[in-house]
Amino acid sequence: MCEAPRPPCAGEAAAAAADVDVVTTGGRRRIPAHSSVLAMASPVLASILERRLKKDRESGKSGRSVVRIRGVTDAAAAAFVRLLYAGRCGDGEEEDDMEKHAVQVLALAHAYQVPWLKRACEGAIGARLTADSVVDVLQLAALCDAPRLHLRCARLLAKEFAAVEHTEAWRFLQENDPWQELQLLQGLHEADMRRRRWRRKRAEQRVYVELSEAMDCLDHICTEGCTEVGPAGRAPAATPCARYATTCRGLQLLIRHFSQCHRKSCARCQRMWQLLRLHSALCDRPDTCNTPLCRRFKEKEQEKAAVMKAGDDADKWGLLVKKVKAARVFSSLANRKPQMNSTSQC
Repeated sequence: MCEAPRPPCAGEAAAAAADVDVVTTGGRRRIPAHSSVLAMASPVLASILERRLKKDRESGKSGRSVVRIRGVTDAAAAAFVRLLYAGRCGDGEEEDDMEKHAVQVLALAHAYQVPWLKRACEGAIGARLTADSVVDVLQLAALCDAPRLHLRCARLLAKEFAAVEHTEAWRFLQENDPWQELQLLQGLHEADMRRRRWRRKRAEQRVYVELSEAMDCLDHICTEGCTEVGPAGRAPAATPCARYATTCRGLQLLIRHFSQCHRKSCARCQRMWQLLRLHSALCDRPDTCNTPLCRRFKEKEQEKAAVMKAGDDADKWGLLVKKVKAARVFSSLANRKPQMNSTSQC
């Protein structure tokens, strides 16, 4: 339910006689109103009333001043005035007004600068949005500067574009406003490219997280041991670790294959070499590390950095190390937060 700063209640408004007539298009209907209520609800109406009342006083005119609301039906103008008096969009008559006249009331709320009513109209129109009406509502949202409604229309247009293409509104747009059609298509293309970039970034982040978990498992296997592989002189663990099913078992199988394979061009062995090299780049205790070849890889990388200039391969490898290191930090923080919550509850 949307609410505005409350105008005078019905009893207070009724205590003073109406001093303004809201006249609809063509003068077909006059709606009695109070200038204080209208001025409090809308700064535009406040400015109009100030000029009108001043002009009436200078001319000596008696009777009610007139405020004209043009461009909408009589029923929509009456609904607009009722909503200004109510100061909210709740149940009952206000809900019926929004149901029947939301589009026209949105235009009035934009023109007369009533933000709360504008947001309510955006929500009401967006809730009834369909493939048949989305093109017209998108143009209305652009004219009325309604960003929330525009976003909902853009999302529906991207989701159901195949259905929108066959609507009468889209065909009319193609025939009469090709520039607007081009803008919509460009927006859809840009939104699709953003989704693809987001998915690609998420996939890359998952790879970095998996590599971070592999580094933790490699350290765990070489330090404590697991069910099939462990450090020299220690029997394998009797029970599997928490990551046995997801990462640890596959890594143990890869280590066993690496220790027994004698082929020079083995893809699995190359993968193990890369994991050992990555561990060495991330390890901050090479002198006491139990992981095989950790210190040797560290020294080799230092020698290579001293004699070689930065190149594409070096830059890519350094970027990979930074990404995996960041993933390890975020993972440790995420694991620490539930532990802190459980400790605080205790």
